[in-house]
Amino acid sequence: MLFADLELARRLEMTDALAAVEFARAWASRHSYEGEVAIEIAGGWAGFAGIDSPVTQAFGLGLNGPVAETDMDRIEEFYRSKDSAVNIETCPLADVSLLKLWNDRGYRAIEHSNVFVRQIERLEPLAMPEGITVRMPLPSEIDIYTDVVAKAFFENIEISPEFFDIIASTFYASNAFFFLAEIEGAPAGGGMMSIHRGVASLGGAGTLPAFRMRGVQRALIDTRLAFARERGCDLAMIATMPGTQSQRNVERNGFRVVYTRTKVTKDWK
Repeated sequence: MLFADLELARRLEMTDALAAVEFARAWASRHSYEGEVAIEIAGGWAGFAGIDSPVTQAFGLGLNGPVAETDMDRIEEFYRSKDSAVNIETCPLADVSLLKLWNDRGYRAIEHSNVFVRQIERLEPLAMPEGITVRMPLPSEIDIYTDVVAKAFFENIEISPEFFDIIASTFYASNAFFFLAEIEGAPAGGGMMSIHRGVASLGGAGTLPAFRMRGVQRALIDTRLAFARERGCDLAMIATMPGTQSQRNVERNGFRVVYTRTKVTKDWK
């Protein structure tokens, strides 16, 4: 049985922290960016993958003890030097020193997300819903994958080239794996997964509107879990917005919430 304790939180948060570092490095390589893109800080990591990128944020602060004023000075200087706001995803098991620092320094909470986890040492045999196949896209299919995932999330909004670029740059990150779901040969949805230290972090999954309610998300989750298990992972995690369809999908697949993150921000305007 899993307990939502500090040891578990450290494993989960470090998984996403290291994934963010790899995303930042992939972005920097793709854009020939020569500046520093990641720093290890206060037990966690802060990454930079472009201004206003959702990948540009920090994870894991305060899970190994108190966070000092000098730690916050350093993380703020890291982001200020790049003209970027400071965004920090925070686990509620982090040291309470973080709360005082945020209050004193003018941070504001902007988002909550539930972190779900399940053990994957034993899995039911993989069974695809009828008519659905899931495979890893070829490098030549990056545009197809990117288009599917972007349009799944923003079906009624014009998507900027910058956002397409953010998704595409993650395709080149180390320890990241991507999956394309198809129905009768047509791209229907996609999702990715990062693996670090025996934990698989599933994310970025979406289904095109025309293919919803047909089992695409279930197929993507099951395929990624089987893939992670084959590579020696014992845990899988997913973060979702509270009360969403994504949350219901992961709960149906045996995940349970272990804590709720709070995202805080500080900008320089």
